[in-house]
Amino acid sequence: MAADHTAGHPTPLDRLADESVDHRFKALPPDAETAGLTVGALAAERRNLFTGGFTTPVLALSAESVEHNLALLETYSERHGLAFAPHGKTSMSPQLFARQLEYGAWGITAAVPHQARVYRAYGIQRIFLANEVVDAAALRWLAHELDTDPGFRFICYVDSVRGVALMDEALQGTTRPLDVVVELGAGEGARTGARTEADCAAVADAVAATGTLRLVGVAGYEGEVPQADGDRVRAWVRRLTALAADFDKAGLFAAATGTDTGLEEIVISAGGSAWFDAVADVFAEIPELSLPVLKLLRSGAYVSHDDGHYRHLTPFNRIPQEGTLQPAFRLWAQVISRPSPDQAFINAGKRDAAYDLDLPEVQVVRDARTGEIRPATGITVSALSDQHGWVRTTGDAVLEVGDWVGMGLSHPCTSFDKWQLIPLVEADGTVTDYIRTFF
Repeated sequence: MAADHTAGHPTPLDRLADESVDHRFKALPPDAETAGLTVGALAAERRNLFTGGFTTPVLALSAESVEHNLALLETYSERHGLAFAPHGKTSMSPQLFARQLEYGAWGITAAVPHQARVYRAYGIQRIFLANEVVDAAALRWLAHELDTDPGFRFICYVDSVRGVALMDEALQGTTRPLDVVVELGAGEGARTGARTEADCAAVADAVAATGTLRLVGVAGYEGEVPQADGDRVRAWVRRLTALAADFDKAGLFAAATGTDTGLEEIVISAGGSAWFDAVADVFAEIPELSLPVLKLLRSGAYVSHDDGHYRHLTPFNRIPQEGTLQPAFRLWAQVISRPSPDQAFINAGKRDAAYDLDLPEVQVVRDARTGEIRPATGITVSALSDQHGWVRTTGDAVLEVGDWVGMGLSHPCTSFDKWQLIPLVEADGTVTDYIRTFF
C-alpha cells in the first residue's frame, strides 16, 4: 500500500517504509530489529504471520477484506450519486487514506484539529471536519494552510453564534475565507448541533456577517437521532435537506451583499456507518437548488468493518442486494495458562483489544504442535484485564498452553488506536505490508 514516487522524489507516505523496526512497534519480529531492517525491508521479506518470528499478541488486518470493503463503498456511493469523505478517525492511517482516495473518496473527514494536521502532513487536499472549531491556535494553523496552498479545501461545522464570533476573531487578517456548514442537531438530548431551524438560521446569519467565514452548506450526524429507526432517521435527514433548500431560497449561500462568492456547489453532508442507506434514500429526493449539490457521505468504520457492533448495525443487513462488508481484523494471542478444565488465560488484554462495546469473539485456534487451524468450539472470552484475557472453556474445547487463539473484534476505532503498526496479511498468512497509525 505504499504510495507511488512523484518525479523520483519520495513522498511522506513513501517515507513510512523507511522507519526502523524496533521496540516501538508491538509484535514485530525481534530479529528484524537486530538485523537493522526498515519497515519496507521487512515487508519485502513477506514473512508468515505464524512462523516468521512475530510475537504475541499480534493484530492482523486482512488484505483481501480491506480491498473488498474499499471497493464496495466506492460502488455503493457511485450507484447512489454520493460523494464520499470517509471518517479518518477510524484508522488514522495515511496508507488507508491513500487507498480510500484511490477508490474514489472526495476527501477525508476529521473530528479534531490534530487529525487534520496528520492529514495535511500526508498530503490530504480535502478535509471535512465534523465539529465546530473554536480553538484560536488551530484556526490560525488552518488559515496558514489555506493561505499557502490554493488547492487545499477545508470545511467544518458551525453550530452557535458564539462559535462564529470566536472563529471570526481568530481568523482576522486571513486572505481566504474558511468554508463552514451549519450543523443541525439530531434532537433534544443528542450531541452537538443547533437544535431548531431558527437556531440554524441565526448561525447562518452570523456567518454572513463575517468576512472570514463562507457558508457552503448544512450537515449533521443522523446516528444521534433519539431512538433511531429508519423512519426517525429519514425524518431528520429530510429536515436537513429542507434546511439547505430554505437557506438557498433566502440567498444565504451568497455574500450578504448578494455578490458572487465563487461558490460552485452546496454541501449537504450526513451518513455514519449505521444509517447511510437512509441518508442515501433522502439525498435522492433533494430538489434542484441554485447550485449543484455535493451529497457527502462520511461513513468510516467500513474500511475494516468488525465482528461485533457494526456487524449488527451495518445497513447492508437491510440491503443485502447491495453487497456485504467483510470483517478485516483478527487479533492473535497465545494461551499462557490453563489452570483448570473450564478456564484458560491468553496474553492479550485491554491494551491490545477493543473492549468498549463488546468483548473479543474467539473464532479459531491454531494448534501449537501441528500448525492446524480449527474452529474455536466451546471457547469464549469472559473478561479482560490490562494484559490478560480470561477465557472460559466447555468440555468440547481443545485448548492447551502454547496454542494461538484468533479473535474477531468489535468497534474498529478502538481497535486501530491500540496499534501503531499493523501487519497487513493475506489469507495464507503472508504479511505484505504494515499499516502505520497516528493517534
